[in-house]
Amino acid sequence: MELPAYVKVSKGRCLVDVLVQPGAARDELVGPHGDALKLKVKAPPAGGRANEAVESLVAELLGVPARAVVVVAGKSSRRKRIAVAQVAPEEVARAFARVLSSRAHEPR
Repeated sequence: MELPAYVKVSKGRCLVDVLVQPGAARDELVGPHGDALKLKVKAPPAGGRANEAVESLVAELLGVPARAVVVVAGKSSRRKRIAVAQVAPEEVARAFARVLSSRAHEPR
């Protein structure tokens, strides 16, 4: 399987590039946005709360424990890089694709 632009492998770990919109009405996966995956989170960016919300959202979407998902770059930026442990990069890509395809017919 060819990985989408937002999923990368570096030094044996899976990385996901995301673009985050903090202060949104709800936590949700929006979809690909250039070479990143756009996420919306309710939490404000202050005090690292948006980073925590991003980690929780990604862990929930992938079905892994929260400790398996960590923001490793861009902690004070809207563009972040997330490391995902315990999941192969191909499975990460498939999990995001499943979520996006299941929402394809939902009204916006």
